[in-house]
Amino acid sequence: MKKKLLTGLQPSGQLHVGNYFGAIKPNVELFEDHQGLFMVADYHALTSLKDPTVLRKNIVENVKDYLAAGLNLDNAILFQSSSVQEHTELAWIFNCLVTVPFLMQGHAYKDKVARGLEPNVGLFTYPMLQAADILLYDVDVVPVGEDQRQHVEYAREVAKKFNHTFGNTFKEPQELINESVATVPGTDGEKMSKSYGNTIPLFATREEIQKAVMSIVTDSVGDVPENVYAIHKLYKSEDELITLYEEKKGKYKDLKDALVEDIDTYIAPMRERRASITDEEVKKILKAGGEKAREIAGKKMEEVRKKVGVSL
Repeated sequence: MKKKLLTGLQPSGQLHVGNYFGAIKPNVELFEDHQGLFMVADYHALTSLKDPTVLRKNIVENVKDYLAAGLNLDNAILFQSSSVQEHTELAWIFNCLVTVPFLMQGHAYKDKVARGLEPNVGLFTYPMLQAADILLYDVDVVPVGEDQRQHVEYAREVAKKFNHTFGNTFKEPQELINESVATVPGTDGEKMSKSYGNTIPLFATREEIQKAVMSIVTDSVGDVPENVYAIHKLYKSEDELITLYEEKKGKYKDLKDALVEDIDTYIAPMRERRASITDEEVKKILKAGGEKAREIAGKKMEEVRKKVGVSL
């Protein structure tokens, strides 16, 4: 039997190559060997995104990105968290179980506040909403990056506390860390990030790819431009690149031209698939997924309400 997982995305804006190799591709591949739920974490996005027009657009556009990348809907229930009210209901119950010092240990909260984000209550209690997302569905594993391991640990801790207080109710999930996923470098050699302005858009046109690649910072010494090579090996094996980089030693423009060609060749089929997906198709998929997710979450919440004593 396939293990059950939950993963998802926060609809925060245009996705880039770093998002693809760091999260989209690994998540899509997981749904070939697992079954479960893929959640658009739109309520989570409200901790930092306050523009409703942008959020609505991001939800649709980011779902298109994952569908174009090949998300297997035979194995994945694709839905918006906001369409399943049990998420926020269970998060409130969890908020009433844990302590402020427990939440103050949150790495993500401390990091975001340190970067200047307003410390709103949603940002502080974020781990309990994430715990509710996970525990509602009795999943076995949650794929996360090493820096997000604590979120799954929080979910396990609150599951233990609820089970101890009210009786066995929640499965304790395990984190699934993909050790092979490396940090994707941007055009300046730093981690690729929208906030650094060093990205290559995921579904860029050939012209946009060329503009981004030509902006890659190259070394003034040495035969191999390290930043170009670091991005290039995402698209070709190192064995394939050895000959090219030997033949074009010191010819930085030729190597960048080769990178443009390889990125465009890789992206073109996905870009074509994405262009064929309509907004209405996305909405239809999310509606159907929401109904399936609500059915599962609703049964779990019936049990929770009885356990905590609010069901008469």
